[in-house]
This record gives sequence, structure tokens and C-alpha cells, in this order.
Amino acid sequence: MAKKTSKRERAEKLDYAALRRELRANGPGRLYLLYGREDYLREDFLREIRALCLPEGDDGFAYHRFDSAQPDLRALAEAVNSLPFTTERTLVEVRGFDLNRCREAEAEELGKIVSDIPEYCTLVFVLDAGYEPDMRLKAAKALVKAGKAVEFTAQSQGQLVNWIRKRFAALDKDIGPEACAALIMTSGELMSGLIPEIAKVAAGTEAGEITAADVERLASPIPEAQVFKLADCLADGDYDGAASLLGELLVAGEEPIMAVAVIGMQMRRLYTARAAIEDGLGRGFVEKNCGIKYSFALDRLMNTARRLSIGYLAGAVELCAETDYAMKSSSTDDGELLRELLIRLAVR
Repeated sequence: MAKKTSKRERAEKLDYAALRRELRANGPGRLYLLYGREDYLREDFLREIRALCLPEGDDGFAYHRFDSAQPDLRALAEAVNSLPFTTERTLVEVRGFDLNRCREAEAEELGKIVSDIPEYCTLVFVLDAGYEPDMRLKAAKALVKAGKAVEFTAQSQGQLVNWIRKRFAALDKDIGPEACAALIMTSGELMSGLIPEIAKVAAGTEAGEITAADVERLASPIPEAQVFKLADCLADGDYDGAASLLGELLVAGEEPIMAVAVIGMQMRRLYTARAAIEDGLGRGFVEKNCGIKYSFALDRLMNTARRLSIGYLAGAVELCAETDYAMKSSSTDDGELLRELLIRLAVR
């Protein structure tokens, strides 16, 4: 896994609307490095680049694509320098390049290629959604120096709610902010994951307006949403409900060790929120330290934290850490350890 980088080393903060306006106004540049979790926006931006570079489509000469963690750099150089025939530009697309494992000699060669891209060529490196380049390494530095690096992150609350409402409107359905918040809490913040859920909820609702209850009934929850509910059940003393949610996680195919990781993360967030409440640190402290992007998610976290004591949450964090260690170091069945964790959380 790549190490964390400082703010100066990371790509600029994403303003997708401004990014797209800049592309349309100035035309495609010579080099782009596209990465980040929000793959829907990444692919949308790439379509914009393709349309500008290849307005008549691929003629067999102007478009070159490489799909490899270790592409042939000599072939890449040839593609970059190949002249367009029926179009003004050539487009070279490199997908899945493992920049973090690029050796010194390869990084040197890559640096030479990207430092001398012809004005008629656009070279785009597209990294997988779960991949984060280490911007301190030579290969990544060469790309950032020669072109534009864009990290595609989840959109702000207002932008995402507007986008959801437009998607539902295209399906002849109305949805209010409360139901939008319920959908994001249930199915996550990434657009590629929300698209099928929007279609499912719209198809399964006869009325013209989508409610939070419709979302609860029809949308598929991500593990983080299930753990949010599980924490609420523990706070309310509903241990049967917590056990049921844990069972749903396992039936859905979630690995026990990953379930513990998600539960542990939520308990750490709740502990931080509870500590902030007791010390009067405010919502901003929790938002910053827990990485909460949306006000409705922060509201729910704070409300749950108020119903749990600081001592309980400190113990819960310790139990999750102990269970994670046991899963990685003992021969005990992971499922049994996970069920034991839930029992111990309930008993505490």
C-alpha cells in the first residue's frame, strides 16, 4: 500500500465542473494522470478527452491503448510519436500502470517519454479506482511534472444530492434531500455504485416521489451502512438486531476480518465523537478527524455517540483491535472470533 503523502505532494482538490469547463475551453493537454475512487467521474472525463481528440471516432491510427501494469515503454514511445492521419490529434491511453513498482531504469525511460510529448498527442494514464500512486516516487513525479494529475474524489453533499435528483428525474421520479441522504447513507457516496441502486429504487416504487422508506426497502446497503446500523442497535440495547445485521454482513460475503476492520473504524469514529462532545471540541473537530464529508452522516454519528459512554467506546475500540490481532495470529475460526466480538460488545 502506498504511503500517505502531504497536501503539497497530492494532486489538486477536485472541482469536476471547473475541470470539465477548462478542458472544453482550452482543449486537451499533452498529459493526464487520472486516479481516485470516483471512477464514474474519471471515465466521464476520459470520454470528454476522447471526444475532443477523436471527434470522428477511432480511425485505427489515432487511438492507441495499453492495458498493463508494466507496459512496453518502447511501444509506448512509438505510439506517442506516431502522426495522426484523419484527425488533428492522437490519443494514447495507458490503463492500470503500476507506478509504485516502476524500477529506476523504467522511471528514467518514462520520464524521457513524457517530457517530450508532441503537441499533436494526448497521453492519458488511467489508474484503477482502488489504486493510489505514491507521489514521492520518481515515476509519479515525472508524470506530475510533465502534465496534469487529477484525483477523482467523491463529490460534495450538494453536488451529489443534485446529481441523484437529476438521475431520478430522468426516470420520471422525484426525490427530496432527506431520501437522497438515506440513499447515500445506505449505498455509499460513489456514483458508479449509486447508479444501479437509483434504477432499482425507481423501478420498485410505484409512486412518483421516492421516500426514505422506499430507499430503506429497496436499496442494497454497503458494509459501512450495516455497521452504522449495528452501532445504533448496540446503543439502543437491541442485541438481536445487532446480531441480525452481523449475519447479513456474513451472508453477503463480507470476510470476517474485513467486517472487524469496518466495525473497528466505526467504533474509533464514535469514540472520537464522544470525546469531542465531552471536551466541547465541536462538530468541526469530529468532521476533520473522522473524515466525515456529509452533514447528515455527521448528525447520525454524533447522535449515536451521545447514547454511548466514553468508557464503553474505549473498551469497544480495544476489543476490535484484539479481535483483529487474534484473526491474524491465531488458528481460531475468524467467524467465531467475529461472533465473540459482538457478544463482548453487547455484554459491555
